[in-house]
Amino acid sequence: MLAKAVASRAWETGSPDHWCFHLLLLFGLRALTYHAWAMFSNMFFLNRRRLIVRDGADFEQIDKERHWDNFLILQFWMAATATYAFPSLRHLPLWDARGVAMAILFHVIVTEPLFYLLHRAFHRGHLFSNYHALHHSVKVLHPPTPGYATPLEHLATGGLMAVPVAAACAAGLGSAGLLFGYTLAFDFLRAMGHCNVEVFPGGLFRAVPAVRYLIGTPTYHSIHHMDKDTNFCLFMPLFDALGGTMNNKSWELQKKISEGADDIPGFVFLVHVVDVISSMHSQMLSRSYASRPYSATPATVLLWPIALAFVPILWALSKTFVYSSYKLRGRLFQTWLVPRYGFQYFLPFAQDGINRQIEMAILRANKMGVKVISLAALNKNEALNGGGALFVKRHPDLRVRVVHGNTLTAAVILREIPEGTAEVFLTGATSKLGRAIALYLCRKRIRVMMLTASEDRFKKVQEEAPMEAQQYLVRVTKYQSAQHCKTWIVGKWLSPREQRVAPAGTHFHQFVVPPIIRFRRDCTYGKLAAMRLPEDVQGLGTCEYTLDRGVVHACHAGGVVHFLEGYAHHEVGAIDVDRIDVVWEAALRHGLTPA
Repeated sequence: MLAKAVASRAWETGSPDHWCFHLLLLFGLRALTYHAWAMFSNMFFLNRRRLIVRDGADFEQIDKERHWDNFLILQFWMAATATYAFPSLRHLPLWDARGVAMAILFHVIVTEPLFYLLHRAFHRGHLFSNYHALHHSVKVLHPPTPGYATPLEHLATGGLMAVPVAAACAAGLGSAGLLFGYTLAFDFLRAMGHCNVEVFPGGLFRAVPAVRYLIGTPTYHSIHHMDKDTNFCLFMPLFDALGGTMNNKSWELQKKISEGADDIPGFVFLVHVVDVISSMHSQMLSRSYASRPYSATPATVLLWPIALAFVPILWALSKTFVYSSYKLRGRLFQTWLVPRYGFQYFLPFAQDGINRQIEMAILRANKMGVKVISLAALNKNEALNGGGALFVKRHPDLRVRVVHGNTLTAAVILREIPEGTAEVFLTGATSKLGRAIALYLCRKRIRVMMLTASEDRFKKVQEEAPMEAQQYLVRVTKYQSAQHCKTWIVGKWLSPREQRVAPAGTHFHQFVVPPIIRFRRDCTYGKLAAMRLPEDVQGLGTCEYTLDRGVVHACHAGGVVHFLEGYAHHEVGAIDVDRIDVVWEAALRHGLTPA
């Protein structure tokens, strides 16, 4: 159909295949309607207080619904078949108000009652167990959920949806405006009913009680998925009232949810945007894309200019917001996003503003009663705020524990180094993580070549080591010093030229963001330090940057361990080398595993 439309220039009004253009345009607008509602329902910063089911959609559900739009393709075929069968449909006028009135009438007296009866039939015996049970297997409703059903149900729904438009066309009152308007209104209401966010104010139904029989709310349909014997209607609860299947708690629950309530997280992971292209790796843009490890795609490259336009908007107008959540051991864990991009952290004039954003997030978490807030990536940059120490010093009475999580990060990197290693090459050697790694390894009698231009900073690290271990810390100033060393621990970005110095068979361990480019085919590259969350995690449906499903950065995992252990101290500033093994053992005890 697309090839036919392009070949005949169907977008031109005089084209004999102009109807192809209309059907393709309608198909695109229908998909956009569902996608817009999906974006809205994933804007937790906007609607988290009015969520109906508070659990998140997990990877299993997202995978189930990945091909939700198949029903749009099926109904596109149905429409194309009808157009071929009835050539008069190819030449509809733009608008006819009489046809609109007739379609509304047929919707109320035909489509609504027939859908109600059909829906009840699909809840009985063979039809439910072999067909409709698939749709009800979804745990958390989402705008694409209507597409997760069997072909038989989609054919039936498509047929009922066509009745009002077909009736108007049969009477000679059809129009392109009716076709587009009715179809998109149908999709709009259907997506809204599955959005899991209560969008109607409770006061509306108290002020005008009759309205509750004319429009079903998202809460109304969600109750149907909780109690399968009630609330069967398509859009109008009137038919549930007539059939005696209206749930008596529908409007009481709708009122309660519309008033809004915040769930208090026990733990918050405070992240920032890495770069412009990766900013599109977000469930707000595409839940399916965000459920897979990040990688640039042709679509994200094409959309890059639009994403770039949001940089100044976020900088000027936005503040830290809730991005995603999951549950662990019955407690809510959230990820909050500082609306700043990685490059902005290196702009001197932007650093005070970034620190204000982080400080406001910490104070907000403290006021809410959050137990632990963990700072991700550049949010704990030493040059920016001393690894979070700045905020603890400013606010000594904080009840929320501020954590950089790097103790566990160091533990993960150290556990990756094979037994029997005698020598390592360390870049970023005097950074917070580099210092801790060097001090830990020298205690194990492993020679550490520390790449640093500053002799003073090297001496400070060396003096922290026990006297008998100081000889194992060696300062080097050139990459060539490691030309025979096959264990590189990279805390500073390496160019391809610098990687060439390493001998064949070298393994690059990393704690640098973004990760270095895999340039050498004769070497191996580790991923960023990370751990897999315990198996009892619930509602996790997003991947953390380039990491696999269920895997989080070690600093995230470190904050989780801090919360689960109930530690009373802040973990800011320099890493306590003596606690590296303690935190590692605690992580394993709580079910976190190396990724």
